[in-house]
Amino acid sequence: MTRLNLVLLGILVLCALSVVTSQHRARKLYVELQKQQELAQQIAVEWGQLQLEQSTWATHGRIDKVASGNLKMGVPPPSRVQFIAPESRR
Repeated sequence: MTRLNLVLLGILVLCALSVVTSQHRARKLYVELQKQQELAQQIAVEWGQLQLEQSTWATHGRIDKVASGNLKMGVPPPSRVQFIAPESRR
């Protein structure tokens, strides 16, 4: 009978250790999940900021200012403008 008790005790200890190990792993994974969710939130905020910045850089007024000021571009005189008629589709 004592041999059976020792075997059962050994099984009990192994089960207890596996429960502790699985709980520890679950806690580590939960902490990692929280970190990844926080990182995803930061990336989403940065994405919104980049979209706002892109829309600011792409405004017509700014493009016109850069083209005329920095690049010395302007509207060509009417004598230099050519109109090309589109090809007719059959």
